[in-house]
Amino acid sequence: MVPAARESLLDAACTALACRPWSAVRMVDVAAAAGVSRQTLYNEFGSKEGLARALVRREADGYLAGVERALAGDGPGTPRERLTATAEWTVSAARDNALVRAMLTGCWSERLPSPPLTAVPSASVVPAQRRADGPLPSPGDFVALVRDRAVAALNGAPSPDSLDLARSCELAVRLALSCVVAPPGEGGVAELVRTVLPRRSAS
Repeated sequence: MVPAARESLLDAACTALACRPWSAVRMVDVAAAAGVSRQTLYNEFGSKEGLARALVRREADGYLAGVERALAGDGPGTPRERLTATAEWTVSAARDNALVRAMLTGCWSERLPSPPLTAVPSASVVPAQRRADGPLPSPGDFVALVRDRAVAALNGAPSPDSLDLARSCELAVRLALSCVVAPPGEGGVAELVRTVLPRRSAS
């Protein structure tokens, strides 16, 4: 199956999930919405559990791609500005996407698929599905992934300030996650990040 068809199936599953709980999402309906046979869907994902893992993996990848865009920014930007953009992206992504919110917080509602985060045996011949059947990121994994990407984007080669920068990056991520759970008041997450980050390592 071409990647575009796989994406169409995942889009159809995501649309179905927006309308009903995952337990009520039927493989036959997902296949029909994507314009393929149910057998094609099973060939691609193996099972409904495989589809769930692939959907979670795609949303995780989409969130991390947004992190990369926020860190890159439209121009040079100061580290503080780019970390602020990353924190704002985290909060908005979690607000707009229930799967991203569940992955970042570890709080999975009954409406959502909640595949185990550990790897599962995979006999799939589809590379993308073998990856989806591997380990899925936990909230702690996301903190480390975003922190490390931020350090690499903002610092490049290691320097004496690398440890301070790593701490600032992790603080920004953890502040954003706290705002996902308990939305901030006036000023939002941006004001919190600007107020709390040390100026020497994040300005």
